[in-house]
Amino acid sequence: MWNRDEQDSQFSEMIEARLSRRGFLTGTAAVSAGAFLALNPVAKAVAAKPTSSLLKFEPVPASTADTVVVPKGYKATPLISWGDPIFANAPEFDPSGKQQSAAQALQFGDNTDGMSLFPISEDRAVLAINNEYTNYEYLFDHQGKNMTSDDVLKAQAAVGNTIVEIVRKDGQWMIDRNGKRNRRITANTQMKMTGPAAGHDLLKTAADPSGTMPKGTFNNCANGQTPWGTYLTCEENFNSFFGANTEGSVNADQKRYGISAKPSDYQWQKFDERFDVTKNPNEPNRHGWVVEIDPNDPNSTPLKRSALGRFKHENAALTINKDNHVVVYLGDDERGEHLYRFVSKNKYQKGNDAANRDLLEEGTLYVAQFDMEDKALKGQGRWLELTFGKNGLTPENGFNSQAEVLIFARRAATQVGATTMDRPEWVAVHPNNEYVFCTLTNNKNRGKEGQPVGGPNPREKNNYGQIVRWMPVKGDHTAEMFAWDLYLIAGNPTVNQGNLYAGSENINANNMFNSPDGIGFDKAGRLWIQTDGNYSNKGEFEGQGNNQMLCGDPITGEVHRFLTGPVACEITGLTFSADQKTMFIGVQHPGEELQASNFPAGGNSKPRSTIMMITREDGGIIGA
Repeated sequence: MWNRDEQDSQFSEMIEARLSRRGFLTGTAAVSAGAFLALNPVAKAVAAKPTSSLLKFEPVPASTADTVVVPKGYKATPLISWGDPIFANAPEFDPSGKQQSAAQALQFGDNTDGMSLFPISEDRAVLAINNEYTNYEYLFDHQGKNMTSDDVLKAQAAVGNTIVEIVRKDGQWMIDRNGKRNRRITANTQMKMTGPAAGHDLLKTAADPSGTMPKGTFNNCANGQTPWGTYLTCEENFNSFFGANTEGSVNADQKRYGISAKPSDYQWQKFDERFDVTKNPNEPNRHGWVVEIDPNDPNSTPLKRSALGRFKHENAALTINKDNHVVVYLGDDERGEHLYRFVSKNKYQKGNDAANRDLLEEGTLYVAQFDMEDKALKGQGRWLELTFGKNGLTPENGFNSQAEVLIFARRAATQVGATTMDRPEWVAVHPNNEYVFCTLTNNKNRGKEGQPVGGPNPREKNNYGQIVRWMPVKGDHTAEMFAWDLYLIAGNPTVNQGNLYAGSENINANNMFNSPDGIGFDKAGRLWIQTDGNYSNKGEFEGQGNNQMLCGDPITGEVHRFLTGPVACEITGLTFSADQKTMFIGVQHPGEELQASNFPAGGNSKPRSTIMMITREDGGIIGA
């Protein structure tokens, strides 16, 4: 007979043995044993010694300059900026803000975010890129103060995804406007809903009585990539685009997802009734999903995968478990929301991509529950199943089907007792497939009702963020239990001393930052950390400068600053060329809220979100 208390006790003994070893993954034997970082009595990470064999670059200092700063021996080059044409017949960018929607539909979208590279040949690839949202202060000459129906169409064309072929000539990648795979996917592109929620009454509208053919994707934050060659784009703050022309009321589930019946800042509801929740209350339920796209077929229909749940998705970190089940880790980016895991029903078949294309159609969704001991900063956790009929997900508690569990995944997570987290954002699985990292960006509400301090969320009013990591028991990503600790705690040791707001021991005056967001590994196992935080360089954030990208060694704990961005930007999006000699990163919203930026063109030019290429002057591997 299965005994949870006995299993928890046995697992606790196992992780204590792992966690008691000083130093994290100090070699292959340690990886096999599942050793985790030991934490000292004040619950700070062990100080990192400058012994990393991975971080072979000269760190850069914090910066407030309106440019991208990279280490000595590196260079940063723009690849594509908002408004650049992606087709041979597309018009060039017009900085006046008067260009029409038809032009934007043929150009690179705004506010680049997550992206993936799909090689075609040694010198040709396709980039799939998210365009999260748009800044009206730059999109329109009237800054959104005098919207027309075409303005709404233009804004809808500026979001979604850009898929574009790139070619390498004389060692430099560039856009191929004649690429046969080039495509814009926008808020008006036809999609197909799949999985358990497809066809449910809550997804039906007058325009789509079948509940299976939603239109559009937007607020696409981060991403994922499958081994069968598809792109996963994740719908995050979709609620921002919904509103009402006259104020009305919404129900509790709509409120949980941030939906309100009042005029929205984006004003889409003025000219597109689909976004008026008083007229189309089910339309928001058709958004907040992970969308699977075939980047090699410009005529394919994107698929909204309802089996992965509906919430404000950050990214979708996919790995193939040792038993060939597909596992996808998913963060819900809002204060006090949760961390999820999806396990496919069927197994991955190497070389059989036709069968693999359906692996995200069926499976089981779980949500994480962490130990919450105060100041422990390590412990164990478990995955709680989100299946109709189990763990209280019953009609008595407001769930009448698996479709409703998935449509209202946040409410289901609360029902089963999931841990509220400090904004779980990007998740990344180490190349050895044995441990996983997740950025917890910040949380001003930590310590308030329903969001207790403790466990992986150790600070009240957390304004700096941290990175949690976990290892599933016996390296099995489908297992119920996992061991966890904190890889780092971001902070400011020059402003704060003697407390957790100074950060963990591997954070110092030379590498400090706030709000870790984007995260990813390269093939060698370097951990790349991007920030989206407070860039005021004042008060609690004095000395931290503009948003940045750092590189960490998950073995030694060492962290070096690799790159700083321009004024008022976020650094986000990360992918590499197949040879690891070009890193592609995104600079999102430089000069937001009309702050003084002219990135990337300089002079008196309008600031524009841009994909940057980072290369070494000697042509070597990035970071090595």
